Amino acid sequence: MTTVYETMYILRPDLGDEQVEQAVAKYQNLFIEQGAENIEIQNRGKRRLAYEINRHRDGIYIQLNYTAPPTAIAPVERAMRLSEEVIRYMTIKQQIRKEKSEPEAVTA
Repeated sequence: MTTVYETMYILRPDLGDEQVEQAVAKYQNLFIEQGAENIEIQNRGKRRLAYEINRHRDGIYIQLNYTAPPTAIAPVERAMRLSEEVIRYMTIKQQIRKEKSEPEAVTA
């Protein structure tokens, strides 16, 4: 069974464009190895952080949307935690809404 997830991670602001692309490819390949599918990558660019993290005031935001088995998350998050290029990460499970076939009746 697969679930829809969203992972957002923040890379150090001092990384060059090529290093950012390498990091994105690295984590994309890790997700693929763990069985993730339908991976959508959005580079949100460099933005100001809400608070300082490891003496960084800015960060490069990367968002991944994908479907994966629940066992795929822990190995990738472990790699992010041990990496020096990732300063924060978070994975959330997306809520999927099923469309109703009939509209609800409104009572007065």
